[in-house]
Amino acid sequence: MPCACAPVKSMTMRSDALGTGETQKMNTSMKLSGIAALGVSLFASLPVWAQDATAEAAEVVADAAPAAIDNAFIFNTLLFLIGGFLVFWMAAGFAMLEAGLVRSKNVTMQLTKNIALFSIASIMYWIVGYNLMYPGDAWTMTGYVGQLFSAKSLAGDPDVATGYSVASDFFFQLMFCATTASIVSGTLAERIKLWPFLIFTVILTGFLYPIEASWQWGGGWLSEAGFSDFAGSTLVHAAGGFAALAGALILGPRLGKYTKEGRVNPMPGSNLALATLGTFILWLGWFGFNGGSQLALGTEADANAVSIIFANTNMAASAGAVVALILSQLIYKKVDLTMVLNGALAGLVSITAGPLDPSLFGALWIGGIGGVIVLVVVPLLDKLKIDDVVGAIPVHLVAGFWGTMAVPFYTEGTSFGTQLMGFVAIGIFMFVASAIVWVILKSTMGLRPTQEDEMMGLDKAELGLEAYPEFTKG
Repeated sequence: MPCACAPVKSMTMRSDALGTGETQKMNTSMKLSGIAALGVSLFASLPVWAQDATAEAAEVVADAAPAAIDNAFIFNTLLFLIGGFLVFWMAAGFAMLEAGLVRSKNVTMQLTKNIALFSIASIMYWIVGYNLMYPGDAWTMTGYVGQLFSAKSLAGDPDVATGYSVASDFFFQLMFCATTASIVSGTLAERIKLWPFLIFTVILTGFLYPIEASWQWGGGWLSEAGFSDFAGSTLVHAAGGFAALAGALILGPRLGKYTKEGRVNPMPGSNLALATLGTFILWLGWFGFNGGSQLALGTEADANAVSIIFANTNMAASAGAVVALILSQLIYKKVDLTMVLNGALAGLVSITAGPLDPSLFGALWIGGIGGVIVLVVVPLLDKLKIDDVVGAIPVHLVAGFWGTMAVPFYTEGTSFGTQLMGFVAIGIFMFVASAIVWVILKSTMGLRPTQEDEMMGLDKAELGLEAYPEFTKG
């Protein structure tokens, strides 16, 4: 306050030269002038104080305010997580479908295989598979196998740069890996021992599936060539179908399935209610399978895309079921529920390679052809004496081929030649590699149980635990 004090000091010095009365008047005047000057100074400084206070308050608020929320990161991660647990639910669908389509004496074996294969896939995909499938900067055109035994750590701060949580991506991709093994389980049911199958699952989920999937989804040579498989008609379904086909050829059919005269001996499943439940569970899980493969939910465009995928997925499944329903009535004079169930699944596989681009009508006819495939290929396999217990080869391999080849009808930048090349490359790799593993297992530890054990049923022979002990005899 120097400007207010200076006038006070000057008036005091002049008081000695004046009389007493004058001095008192001067003192009074001096006090009033000082007070007035002090008031003016205080009033003048108020804006400065206000500015300082405002600035300090702004700094406090800025320090206390939370960082801006990345909503895109949250919604993208949420899509991976929701899609992941929906695809996980498909594991229950496969278990119920297989339990319903095998005979009562083998139900426990199928349930055991399904929970075991999922658990094995979870571990192997973490230890080996995830890095094989997504080698990142380590990818080279000559290093198709990527990195081995270098499990990624998912702990620490979220990797915001990716646009989603790395842990959520790992969780989502793992479910696709396990699905591939589930396809093999159903085809080889009722005549393969438990431990050889589980050892094959280790190889399939840890190495074979991640290697071929990396060619497309890991930025490999198929991706560079322009091959397109949105959610895995080839990479997941046909790949599992080729592994199953190799196993079925090497393993052979079930005892008594085909007569010497070439006739087919029907072996109806134990529980069509379970098979139907399994189909509905798979249908539900497929919304996560296809919808989650959009890989983003952080924008209005992504949300709209996921919605379209859901609608097209449902339409394709419905068309596959209806076509199988009508054709089974026309061919067999009666509706075959197993054909209807597999028709729905074939419709789902058919739309999986390109579920975003078609119209609803496009999804309808693509899925409908999946239903036709089931009615044609199931009896064809029987003529070839290839025993596929649950119909996984028509549903996953053949419908997977159709779905892959249907992509160029609606997706720009794709071609039938490139799609065929990708399918053939993955098919050869999966069939040959799987066949090698099956042959090694057959020559070392054996694949099939004894004839006595197979006739008794694998539940009692290998597990000593029956699913229906009150009803199963011998």
